[in-house]
Parts: sequence; C-alpha cells; structure tokens
Amino acid sequence: MPVTRLKIEYDGTAFAGWARQEGLRTIQGTIEAALAVLRGGEHADLTVAGRTDRGVHAWGQVATYAGDPVRLEGLNALLPDDVAVLSCEPAPEGFDARRDATARTYCYRILRRRPPSPFEQRRALHWPYAFDMAALEACAAQLVGRHDFTAFTPTQTDHVRFERDVLAAAWRVAGDVLEFWIAADAFLRHMNRVLVGTMLQVAGGRRDPEGFASLLTGRSRAMAGPTAPAHGLYFAAASYDSPPSSVLRR
Repeated sequence: MPVTRLKIEYDGTAFAGWARQEGLRTIQGTIEAALAVLRGGEHADLTVAGRTDRGVHAWGQVATYAGDPVRLEGLNALLPDDVAVLSCEPAPEGFDARRDATARTYCYRILRRRPPSPFEQRRALHWPYAFDMAALEACAAQLVGRHDFTAFTPTQTDHVRFERDVLAAAWRVAGDVLEFWIAADAFLRHMNRVLVGTMLQVAGGRRDPEGFASLLTGRSRAMAGPTAPAHGLYFAAASYDSPPSSVLRR
C-alpha cells in the first residue's frame, strides 16, 4: 500500500486541537474531510507526528495516510483559511509520521514589550514585565539531557513514562519577540507550556534556577509553575533523518 506524507501549517485559534472529535472542529477532521472529497469519498486516516492541543499552532506539522497523493492545489482549495498543506508527496513504504519521528521541535513566542500588539494577540503571549534573560538561559541549559518531567504535565494523565530526552533547548530574541525553542524525542501533554510558565517565574525572580533544576527529578505537578497559554506555542518541525539541532529554527 502506498503512503503519502503531508507537511501542514495551521492557526490553531479556532480549532479544538489536532485530534478528530465528534461534533468539534479539529485539524485532523478538517483535512480528512477535504481528502475524502478528492479521493471519491474514500476516508484517509491521518497519523500525525505530534498532536497539538486547542489553540496551539503549527509551522511544520507532518502527517501520513495510506494511499496515493492528491493534487496539492485541489486539497488547499477545499481547506479553510486557517489551515494549509505545504506539500503532499509519496513517502517510503511503511513510513509513519508518528512512529518514525526521531524528534519534535516546538517554539513558544512571547511579546516582550509594554504595549500589546493587535497582530500578535493570538500568536504570542504578551509579557510586559521585566525579566532576567540570563536566568532564562540558565534554565534552558539545564533542560538538555534525560530528565523526569512529571512536574510539567497534568497529574491526571494517560502517560506511563515521564522521562524525556531533550536534545536542544534555547531562548532567542527576534525583535520584540522572545522565542523558546526546544527539541526532544517526545513530549508530555502541556509540557512545553508548563516549562515556559515556570521559567518565566524564574526570570521574574519568584524562583531560582537551582529550584527549577530540582523540578527535573520527578517532582509533583503542584511544585512547578502555571501553564502558559496555548496561543504562544507552535509545532515547528518533526525530524526523521536530520540532527534535531538543525531544525531549532524554521
């Protein structure tokens, strides 16, 4: 059976996340409905590199389905303005977007100025407060390696393994926007958003970098900081055969 690989970007604001849910507008459901039209009513079950929650965006999401590619222009003509397929190409036999991914890369964007921006309102967390950039960088450096991220995911969870291998993590300044980039083998639910919420507490002097490091040893969720809003988070890329550090920027 041939396999098709899609590269997708979307604005997650008006979606109830990636995963198909009865009665809700989701990215998976939207793309699968468009594919069914082009495939003469035949359903295509999408497998995705990394499921995203309600409100989370993507620049380089990857999904696969069993079957031949469809015409890219036709597919995008059937999709709404807040989702686009960038490529629709044959993949090697047996290729699976989720199972074969060696790493996923995310970016969290923060608008670091006093006035808000109408253009960034749903694209970045507005943070008009003073912060210590060196403290943020110290936290990011501590993330690299294998750690227990129990403190950074909801207590009620389906996860059974809480260790993750973080391959790269860094804060970068892009004009008025501060970006947190992280690549790992896999992520826990809400992990990146809790990491950002906790690091901002360190940057604001409410925690110290040493206390942040202690959270990476399997502490309880109650000991970490708040969950940062979804609208600042982006699924940036999935890696299959390239070093994850090479995709820390789009």
